[in-house]
Amino acid sequence: MPRRTAANQPLSRRHKRNLSYAFVVAFVFAILYIFNAPGDPLGVPFNLHEAYMNDRANVDGFVAKDTYDWRTAPFQHTIADYIQLPTGTPKTMPKVQFDFPPETSSQRAKREARRVAVREEFQRSWENYRALAWGQDELAPITGKGAESFGGWGATLVDALDTLWIMGLKDEFYEAVEAVAAIDFGISESTSISVFETTIRYLGGLLSAYDLSHEKVLLEKAIQLGEMLYRAFDTKPNNFPLDRLMLDNAKNKGGFNADSSICFAALGSLTMEFTRLAQVTQKSKYYDVVAKVTNFLDMHQNKTNIPGLFPIFINAYKEEIVGTSFTVGAMADSSYEYFPKMHALLGGLEPTYEKLWKDSSAMIDKHMLFRPMLPDTEPGKDLLFCGDVSISGDEIKLDSEMQHLTCFIGGMFGLAGRLMPNPHHVELGAKLTEGCIYAYHAMPSGIMPEIFDLAPCASRTDCAWNASFWEAEVLRRSYGHSHADFEATVAKESLPPGFTALRDKRYLLRPEAIESVMIMYRITGHEEYLDHAWDMFVSVVRATQTDYANGQVFDVTADPPAMPENKMESFWFGETLKYFYLTFSPPDMISLDEWVFNTEAHPFRRPVAGVKG
Repeated sequence: MPRRTAANQPLSRRHKRNLSYAFVVAFVFAILYIFNAPGDPLGVPFNLHEAYMNDRANVDGFVAKDTYDWRTAPFQHTIADYIQLPTGTPKTMPKVQFDFPPETSSQRAKREARRVAVREEFQRSWENYRALAWGQDELAPITGKGAESFGGWGATLVDALDTLWIMGLKDEFYEAVEAVAAIDFGISESTSISVFETTIRYLGGLLSAYDLSHEKVLLEKAIQLGEMLYRAFDTKPNNFPLDRLMLDNAKNKGGFNADSSICFAALGSLTMEFTRLAQVTQKSKYYDVVAKVTNFLDMHQNKTNIPGLFPIFINAYKEEIVGTSFTVGAMADSSYEYFPKMHALLGGLEPTYEKLWKDSSAMIDKHMLFRPMLPDTEPGKDLLFCGDVSISGDEIKLDSEMQHLTCFIGGMFGLAGRLMPNPHHVELGAKLTEGCIYAYHAMPSGIMPEIFDLAPCASRTDCAWNASFWEAEVLRRSYGHSHADFEATVAKESLPPGFTALRDKRYLLRPEAIESVMIMYRITGHEEYLDHAWDMFVSVVRATQTDYANGQVFDVTADPPAMPENKMESFWFGETLKYFYLTFSPPDMISLDEWVFNTEAHPFRRPVAGVKG
């Protein structure tokens, strides 16, 4: 008979009970430590954060309320055969995020203190929105009144849903979900809506919050809204989307003509949201309408006046792409942004997006990116900006005007350079991000203006300072003639050396610069990005804070800042503060290897490699 040892002897009931007690005590101790540890009590690994936010045992079920079912709305220009959502096993993609080493206690304490400061700024504004403008599109930050600007469905409420979840504001999140369930997409304050803005803010916000929380009512609301927006594709001759949708016409009769002039962003920036809706519902009809646009862009990309790039405006009705003006800023930005992001969202199963990205990025690099001429050439060699171009005959001309909107391009190049491995693109992303950081530091307020111009270098590799050229460019932009005019313009406009004009001195609470800082930090792990982000945050709060929230800045050259404007768009909650918060969060909080952001900073789950969809 074998000897009875500790290894093979059965446990007694008392021994099992003691072990159970020990396990419970250890678990409780661990939870107490997590929530009482020095620093941010919500600074826990993402899986614990997710479990905490999605444990809703004491929350009642939410019921969607609508007076009209958009699934019953007419659709005149029916589609016989759908382009099917790609199926199969998603490809294994290269790792995006840096392998961050363990933090020291001082690094963690510093980062978490900054993260808490961002969350507190969010909470201050959110509590006032909740008290003074609950369910309305915006809170006016000076007067503390509500405002309607995007359909009257609570744009701020929906845009901020995933930010509430990410920041761990559990009670506030479920209160907002209950309010969202009561939104009535059957009625609106507006007779027509922007299809683009409604898609990126509302549909993107609902889908993202559903991806994070798995709350069924959010998907129900996303389907209702998706069906409404689907009517924007009820067009002849090609089912291309409208720029604006007339709601009563869509509800009562349907059937429209495609737009004879629609900006590139409005035409090509609906792909992520409709694709994600198709993925979670497994209905290819949502994918089909955006895939048709993608195929059109693919067919015409190398037939434009600057092959590879798309003009600002397109004739969707005639399917003509004949413009002579090109930008990566306003009215075009997100269509380019979505090429690499769709590659990730579809798990690499649709090669068209990789081709669209590679052809467009090569021409952006060649024609639009420029190095600024600065007195100190040492930092100048590490900076890039992105201007606009136009073509006349065979001449392609650069306009070295930079928009705050265009600051997203650093993160775009960096992300694409990881997804479709290209070290040159990652380097471009870093230099473009440094350009926007430099523009923030260059202004007296510490904030970059909405639109400005710079003296461009003739070469990216060799660029000596030329004061005469700078003066000539300032005079050209200001229509001056003499050296005295130059000096007067520099003084009046507060032009830093190298800057030739500040066409729009406002700051509209935009997120694009911090977006690229966050992405490049996650990609490279370079700690200086954290300090740059903090400088930006402090400057932005200082210039924008009001008694109720945060308002747009009239003049970034004013120091001390003047009273802000009585305007705060929903993206302050949905994008700007979210990107600041994620910059100072542990890198597993919405990992770029697991999630991909739409242009309104709403994260969608990426498919899992090797797991068939």
